[in-house]
Parts: sequence; C-alpha cells; structure tokens
Amino acid sequence: MPDKTGSERLAVRKTYKLFIGGAFPRSESGRSYVVTDAKDRFVANASRASRKDARDAVSAARKAFPGWSGRTAYNRGQILYRVAEMLEGRRDQFAAELRQTGLSKSQAAAEADAAVDRWVWYAGWADKITAVAGSANPVSGPFFNFSTPEPTGVVAVVAPDSPLLGLVSVVAPVIVSGNTAVVVASEPAPLPAITLAEVLATSDLPGGVVNILTGHRAELAPWLADHMDVNAVDLTGAAPGDVPDLEERAAGNLKRVLRPDGAAWTAEPGTARLTAFLETKTVWHPVGV
Repeated sequence: MPDKTGSERLAVRKTYKLFIGGAFPRSESGRSYVVTDAKDRFVANASRASRKDARDAVSAARKAFPGWSGRTAYNRGQILYRVAEMLEGRRDQFAAELRQTGLSKSQAAAEADAAVDRWVWYAGWADKITAVAGSANPVSGPFFNFSTPEPTGVVAVVAPDSPLLGLVSVVAPVIVSGNTAVVVASEPAPLPAITLAEVLATSDLPGGVVNILTGHRAELAPWLADHMDVNAVDLTGAAPGDVPDLEERAAGNLKRVLRPDGAAWTAEPGTARLTAFLETKTVWHPVGV
C-alpha cells in the first residue's frame, strides 16, 4: 500500500532480540515468533529463546554477581535512579506498546507512569533494606551479635503478563539488594520487556545484572528451575499447573522459591519481594576487640 508520501513500499518487520550480558544477541536456535496486538494484528517478531540461550543468560548473571553485589548500597540506588530517569524519558514509547495490548490511551499512560514510580520506590530501598531486615541481637556475654541481609545470588524470574508494571515489580526488588536476574518475559506481550532492556543497556547498569529472554515460558522455565547455578526462582508468571513441577525441579539445589500470590500490581508493593531473595548472615564479635 502507498505510505503517507504516496510511495509503495513494504514496512520493515522488526525482530526483537534477547538481552544477555548487556548485548542483544539473536537466539542461537534462529527461532522467532509472531507478536500480535489485542486485535490479532501483526506487531513484530520476537526471538524465541532456547535452552542454550537460558544457559548463556545464567552464565552472564553469575559473572555479573560479584561486582554488582559488591557495590555499595548507595551506588546501586544511584544506578537504579538513573534507570528510572531513562524510563521516564521513554514513557510515551512504553505507553504506545501498552496500548497494543488492548489498554486505552489513558490506561496505558497511567501504567507507564506507575511503572516509573514503582522503579523509583524500589530504588529508594537500596540503602535502607539492611536497616529494616538486619538487627543487632541481644546476647548474654561479652559479644556483639549482628544479623545482616545478603543477596542470594542468581534469581530466575518468570515474569507475569502485566508486561510493564508487573515486570518492573518483579525485577526491581531482585536486583536492588545485589542479586542478578534472568527474566523470562511475558510471552504474549514481550515488547515492553525488550524496550526495558534497551533502557537498561543505555543506563549505568552493568551488563549481566539483568538478562531478558523472550519465548515460550513452558519451554524455558523448567531449564531455569533445574539449573544448578540458579539460586532462586520467582514463579509469579508461571501457569498454575506448572508450579508444582517447577518447585520440584528447584529443590534439586535447594533454590529459594517464590510462588505466585495473585498480587494486584497497582497495590502498594511492600517489602516482601525485597526480603524473599535475601539470606541472613549472623556474626559474633567480641566486645572491646
């Protein structure tokens, strides 16, 4: 069909890529799948990640973990605030992608705003969660006894079908405390996740802290739940019938598991997701030494 200038040409069909280790590779399998809007019209192609892509994402997350967890909490907060600034700058793009999922113009704008606000909210916890989740414990003896939270490690996240607000609500609390993440994006609406990846890639966030896979959740989630170098899994976006099998797989190396809880993403988030992927280290220290 002629475009607005009257010339006849075919639009370039974009294929959105994966986000692994700070780069945007194609799936090693060469597969992709069609993404459609709420009216079943073609929107784009998205890469369909494979088992090998999932392994590469876990390797990237593991490599990034020491550096990310070793940063000061204040610095992690600064970096996450920078991500929020860039989310704000692409607010209109996010809103346009959300409208493709069937939201009205006002609903899409409201969700984009809420996602930015949610990211800022979690960023503010970077240098505060230790004070809330840690403690100085009373003991009988000439000792100090401190309990402090530490990140669990690599967390696999099966994101919900709330493609932006829900996505932000499961990713931000994982990384703010020093964990790294491998995220399986919403299968029917992956574009906001890849746009978020573009934001992360051009922010100060080190490569590998967040890795985003698009594709079939039923194909990717079992491999991540099985993976021996994954320390925890968030099953929020998993199909209810798949959760028992994924939990059983996760037990292979005693992964922490966060089960789907039917959360309303517009509700106040609280600190439950922040503490779900923290370990507590308790240290004894003699008084006067």
